[in-house]
Amino acid sequence: MKILIDAGHGPNTPGKRSVDGMKEYEFNSAVAKEVKTNLLQYEGISVLFSHSDKKDVPLQERVALANSEKVDCFLSIHANAYGNGSNWTEAEGIETFIYVTKPHEAYLLATSVQRELVRQTNRKNRGVKQANFYVLKETSMTAILCECGFMTNKEEAALLRSASYRKKCAKAISDAIASHYKLSSKKTTAEKTSVHVYKVQVGAFTHKKHAEQLIRELKQKGYEAILVSS
Repeated sequence: MKILIDAGHGPNTPGKRSVDGMKEYEFNSAVAKEVKTNLLQYEGISVLFSHSDKKDVPLQERVALANSEKVDCFLSIHANAYGNGSNWTEAEGIETFIYVTKPHEAYLLATSVQRELVRQTNRKNRGVKQANFYVLKETSMTAILCECGFMTNKEEAALLRSASYRKKCAKAISDAIASHYKLSSKKTTAEKTSVHVYKVQVGAFTHKKHAEQLIRELKQKGYEAILVSS
């Protein structure tokens, strides 16, 4: 299965900042990296990024990459804002978006991701919503967009800055994807290298000397043999 993770916006996108100056991309890209790490723990998964830490990637390029690579799932990660972005507001919580036509598969995935994000972060549930966002409209696969908290809410802005909250969001998203697609965890090295041993019994005797005679014959032929008394 091929999944494309889209850290919304870019390192130089103007205006996409919290009231106290954190770039939205800082949060989005950090969560994207964690989601990738988590998803690669499952069998048969490959993960692509549509964003870049060096430049702002246009939406058209992001969508074109997803479509050309024929990915199975497009996941866009964002932090929300309300008002003009220069003042703290009371808006808070988490919401997940799908395209306005409400595609069934996207709705099911969005519902799973929204539920896990709310459960694991304990933030307000703003629900699954529909929107005409370009990355949802123009992608040809299941696509969702997550808003993981408000940069314009003082409490949530502090959370968005924290490594622990970023890890919670990433775990919630990857847990939901793994559950939705019924992914299987990769086997550990110990499981892969475990060796099964099969034992073969050649014979059983009521007299010890007969058993000892057989052991000598087997050893002469190159077989390991031991005497077990029961």
